[in-house]
Amino acid sequence: MIRLVDRSSKARSRMSRLSAEDVLMCQAISLSSQSSLQSFSPCHFQCISTLRGHSSYVSGLAVDGNSLYVASSDGHIKLWPLGMGTPAMQEEEQCGSDVAITDSPIKCLMATSDGLVSSHQDGKIRVWQAGRRNGESSHLALHSVLPTTADCLRTFLFPKNYVDVRRHRSRTWVHHVDAVTALAMSPDGAHMYSVSWDRSLKVWRLPSLRCVESIAPAHGDAINAVVVTSDGCVFTGSADRTVKTWRRHPGQKNLTLVATMERHRSAVNALAVGVDGLVLYSGSCDRSVVVWEGAAASGMEVKSTLRGHTEAVLCLAAAGAVVCSGSADRTARVWRRGEEGAYSCLAVLDGHGATVKSLALVLVGGDQGCSCNEEKSRCTGCCALVCSGSLDCDVKIWRVT
Repeated sequence: MIRLVDRSSKARSRMSRLSAEDVLMCQAISLSSQSSLQSFSPCHFQCISTLRGHSSYVSGLAVDGNSLYVASSDGHIKLWPLGMGTPAMQEEEQCGSDVAITDSPIKCLMATSDGLVSSHQDGKIRVWQAGRRNGESSHLALHSVLPTTADCLRTFLFPKNYVDVRRHRSRTWVHHVDAVTALAMSPDGAHMYSVSWDRSLKVWRLPSLRCVESIAPAHGDAINAVVVTSDGCVFTGSADRTVKTWRRHPGQKNLTLVATMERHRSAVNALAVGVDGLVLYSGSCDRSVVVWEGAAASGMEVKSTLRGHTEAVLCLAAAGAVVCSGSADRTARVWRRGEEGAYSCLAVLDGHGATVKSLALVLVGGDQGCSCNEEKSRCTGCCALVCSGSLDCDVKIWRVT
């Protein structure tokens, strides 16, 4: 596989991904280290199920209705039932099944309206649709591999379409030449965004799956995360310690760099958007989660910094006013935004035997048990399900109330 980043950049990127597996688990919050955290508001939480049977570490999670897709670093995708309406999930009743198998480690999963999209170590993006096998409708059928053959044929004939990826080696601009680390969908479903350790940001038109834009380099080092807000702003987070804002202005076909936001002292590993798209969260190897607020179109400002993890923050998930962070310290933390914008730590989810690598968060509201009588975007998380995937090969389902 072709490598674009130099050896020092690659080493820093790997450190940001798999650091400190053997550090002892954090047992309590160190209040003295939380300069921007205003309170610790413990609530009731319980691990209601542990999903085992994955043959390699869990690298991605995606919730689709009452189902949970789990990706492993060996290229397998399992489907588990997610009983959100039950007070407890009995482990002996769980029956995860392989719904897709690939020959490349999976880096990210994203659920869509008609299937699933996975990004891979080999620089490819695979698009899956619901299919049937042995009478079961849960099996995923491979629909396309990106870039598509049509894209490759469209670009390979003209020299102007080639970019240098290393000395004496070039590829057409539609290819990622290193692991694709994250995916995001535009709010109107018209575009999909992908980022890679090759430092590029690519835009794919849907449903044709055609690559229509590539920004390379979009950052000075490997890109680890991408998210899109409800108004179409694209945020990317990189090992170069920055978060960048991109926007397609009216009448323009391509994305434009709007702002470069600097606050972290180390690689940015994860991004998440919460509070109905008004708040951006960034997690870093510096062990912090930075809260950004303001007009995305002109660049956000730091509102708060959430501290408490003792090792790198590797993953984030947000819904409503609740955000979860997963860390190399083997814990996941649940935070809630108050009415004044102050954050409190609701729970420290302690139970994994290794780094927490991926998270999924579902707020249970309305007729499913939430009692705050707020709209979903304003729900303070009276009841939530947190799914945490770890390098210990397990997925834990936590109920937080």
